[in-house]
Amino acid sequence: MIHDSILGPYQEIITAKAKDNKVTSKSQDGGIVSSIMIYALEKNIIDGTIVAVPSKDDPWNPEPMIATTKKEILKGAGTKYTMCPNLSLIKEATREYGLEKIGTIGTPCQVMGLRKMQTYPMGARNVTDKIALSLGIYCMENFPYESIKTFIQDKVGVKPSQVTKMNITKGKLFITHTEGEGKIPLKETHGYEQSGCNYCLDYVAELADVSCGSVGAKPGWSTIIKRTDKGKSLIDQAIEDDVLETAPIDEGKFGLEMLNKLATNKKKKNQKNIDKKLDLGLNIPFTHSSKKENPYENR
Repeated sequence: MIHDSILGPYQEIITAKAKDNKVTSKSQDGGIVSSIMIYALEKNIIDGTIVAVPSKDDPWNPEPMIATTKKEILKGAGTKYTMCPNLSLIKEATREYGLEKIGTIGTPCQVMGLRKMQTYPMGARNVTDKIALSLGIYCMENFPYESIKTFIQDKVGVKPSQVTKMNITKGKLFITHTEGEGKIPLKETHGYEQSGCNYCLDYVAELADVSCGSVGAKPGWSTIIKRTDKGKSLIDQAIEDDVLETAPIDEGKFGLEMLNKLATNKKKKNQKNIDKKLDLGLNIPFTHSSKKENPYENR
C-alpha cells in the first residue's frame, strides 16, 4: 500500500477502457464505472447499485435510481456535471428492495459521506454494513442545476433537450448538441460552482475502493486507482476475465504528472479558502487551518 499525500492511499494506478461496445457507446471515458458495476453484479459481488439517471423533465438534471440489471446500470452511463443525491436511496435499497450487497458511485464528497455513515451509523443502522463496493469519480468542482442551465441556454444558446454530451477537458467545458458543439473556458464557469466545492481538498475520491476519471489517460480511456484490497481484487479479476483492456499509466506530464498536478492544485487552492474563513473566525466542518500547529484548534 502506498500512502500518498496527494492521491491518497492506493496500491496501483493503471489506464483502462471497457471492452463491451454496448458499454462504451453509452459511456463517457472508457466506460469504466458502468463496466465495473455490471461485472460486480454478474459476479454476485453486489446485488444492485445506485446510479444517476436523467430525470423525466430534463436529461441533464439527474435523479438517483436503484439499478439491479445491466440495462438499468447503463441508464446511468455518462457524466453529469451536477449533483445527484445517490446516498439518499441507501435505506430504500436495503429496506424496500432487500439488497444485501450495495454498490455505490460518487464524487469525493459523496464517498466521504458514505464513509462517515459507516463510521457513525446512528441514522443508518443495519444499512451501512450492506455497502459492498464504493467507486469514486474524480471531481474538481460541481455545479447546481441552475448553473448547468445557464451554460446550456445562455452561453451556448441551445435547449437542454438538444444536448447529447458534456465533457470537461483541456481547460474547457464542451457541450455537444444536435446542432454542433459549444466550448466554454473553465475560467468563465468560476463562481457558478456549488459553494462547498471551494473547501473540498479531495480530487480523486481518496476514500473509495476504486477511483477513476479521464485525467492521465488518452482519449477514450480512464485512469483507475486501485485503493483497497477489495477494489484491487475486483479490478484484477475484471482484467483477467477480459472485461477491461489495460495499459500502464504514462508517468509523464500528460499522465501521472497531470493527475498529481490537478490533485495538488485543488488542495492548495481550497486550503487557502479554508484559511481565509478560519482567519475570519468562521468554522468549516471537518477542515483545519494549514497555519496552525494544532490542526483541530479552529474546528
